[in-house]
Amino acid sequence: MNLIRWEPIDGLDEMQDRIDTLFDAVFDMPNGHSHAYSSVYSPAVDVLESRDSYLVRAELPGVKRDDITLEFKDGALSLSGAKKFEEPAAGVTCHRCERSSGKFARSFSIPQPVKDDGITATLRDGILEIHIPKADEAKPKQIAITVN
Repeated sequence: MNLIRWEPIDGLDEMQDRIDTLFDAVFDMPNGHSHAYSSVYSPAVDVLESRDSYLVRAELPGVKRDDITLEFKDGALSLSGAKKFEEPAAGVTCHRCERSSGKFARSFSIPQPVKDDGITATLRDGILEIHIPKADEAKPKQIAITVN
């Protein structure tokens, strides 16, 4: 039986090479922009609840209505789409391109029954508002107290 000496640092060189390659791909692109960097996009979302409904607000600046998909299924709201990268015009050099773009997908579990046929969505000034009315059985009910 041969004994093999274990060297705990041996794998670190390979890991460092992979990290260097990743950073080179992201930050050393010609013209100051990187599709690797810009392919990460996740819109900021607020989920609010009132007595009668839920309101979901998503920040989607520069995203067209046709590039957004909304679906409500099995108690979950799914929002997906794409924010497209704008290539500079011919003859224009981009010195710094920091705006994110790419495909996105977010999903939110709605904890109470809702009227799924009453869900509405509006896109205005880059903000998508989704109104989700609660089902009558999910709304709190006032209980009358009688005096004997």
